[in-house]
Amino acid sequence: MDIKKLEDRVDELISTVERLRSENKTLRNSQTSLVTERDSLINKTEQAKSRVDAMINRLKAMENE
Repeated sequence: MDIKKLEDRVDELISTVERLRSENKTLRNSQTSLVTERDSLINKTEQAKSRVDAMINRLKAMENE
């Protein structure tokens, strides 16, 4: 009976390892996607900041004319 319990426990551990590997792969893919999205949003924010700064400078120049 002890052998059967051991086999059951090993099967359970194998299932857990497989599940965790799958979950880990999913999380890594999600992380990659989120990092890419974050980089894109940072880039868009920097572009918007540059445009706003340029508009402010143009308004200041018009004000000084």
